[in-house]
Amino acid sequence: MSIHNKISAADIERVYNPIDKAGGLPNAAYVDQDVFAFERDNLMANTWAGLLFASELPENGYALPIDFMGLPLLAIRDREGQLSIFHNVCSHRGMILVREAGPVKNLLRCPYHSWSYTLDGELKSTPHIGGVGQNSAEGFSCIGKGLKPVRSAEWMGIVFVNLSGEAESFDDFIEPLDARWAKFAGAGALNKLSVASDHSQMQLEIKANWKLAIENYCEAYHLPWVHPELNSYSPLDQHENLHVNDYMTGQATHNYTLSEVAGTTLPKFGAWPQDKQAYGEYISLYPNLMLGVQVDHAFAIILQPIAPNHTIEKLQIAYVDDDAISDQYQGCRDATLAAWKTVFTEDIFAVEGMQKGRHSPGFQGGVFSPVLDTPSHDFHKWVAKAYQSGIESKA
Repeated sequence: MSIHNKISAADIERVYNPIDKAGGLPNAAYVDQDVFAFERDNLMANTWAGLLFASELPENGYALPIDFMGLPLLAIRDREGQLSIFHNVCSHRGMILVREAGPVKNLLRCPYHSWSYTLDGELKSTPHIGGVGQNSAEGFSCIGKGLKPVRSAEWMGIVFVNLSGEAESFDDFIEPLDARWAKFAGAGALNKLSVASDHSQMQLEIKANWKLAIENYCEAYHLPWVHPELNSYSPLDQHENLHVNDYMTGQATHNYTLSEVAGTTLPKFGAWPQDKQAYGEYISLYPNLMLGVQVDHAFAIILQPIAPNHTIEKLQIAYVDDDAISDQYQGCRDATLAAWKTVFTEDIFAVEGMQKGRHSPGFQGGVFSPVLDTPSHDFHKWVAKAYQSGIESKA
């Protein structure tokens, strides 16, 4: 599928202009179903996209079906705890293999003809394939006919996928952010965070395109009007724009004082610099992750695009160590989740309002603040480049 008749060369070139002369992506990028489908195969597929949290598979021997922009996928934690992603289709006739999340007692069994698979995706059983009562057939081998794997990786409790299989190694992809945040949290600390069984997660549904959530998260410009409470303990004049690289941008605060306001006393990262105890960073990791780190916790939001005008936001807060998820700190975790729930709920009217505005012929991308919108402009340029590459590859 090409979108050259929906997104023109002029639309893309306008985004590439210097920020004081640039325009944003056109309305079709937010409302058109063909553009939405194109994004999955030409934008999401060619990089590392966030799919789910590892904590969503709570035990060994567990399977979880996932719809990723219309693509049926399957997350499996095998009996040894290894997590893998597969296409959720039986290799026989393409039937959806797993329809509901839950533990797997023995094999994954297709409900159509009962072909069955091990938790590492191998085809194990083919009842009656050679005739009634004949479970094998001359010339047929189960080898090579298992579930089709999807390239995946895990970092900070997030499971990433590369659908095309052609992206750079995940280590190279995540290294700029991992190295940056290691200076605060300590080397390897982000992969040792603890997630509580309560007050660590929430989910929001927004009637808006997934890109609008990223654009909104990139900038702090809206804080005084949309987040008056947050602005009281992390004010706009204490923020700065961040540009980690071409696919990681956002903002930092020099005055994040929720612990003082809410009276929380959570354990802190031992490596965090003493002169930056109130410092925090909020990075949009393209395409669909919104990440944050502070001295006593980190969080991640996975954006799950459902339709051009429908997105699910899945938030997970993770804490420094197992002590932080004990009963002793439940009140502190409650206060932390409540604060972030307020912030992200307040954003809903803004992103939904922008989505409605994308149906107006009086708006075709808008303009940017030359000072406060630079991270959002960076995101527009990244999307425009992916559009251009996808259009050219189809020409």
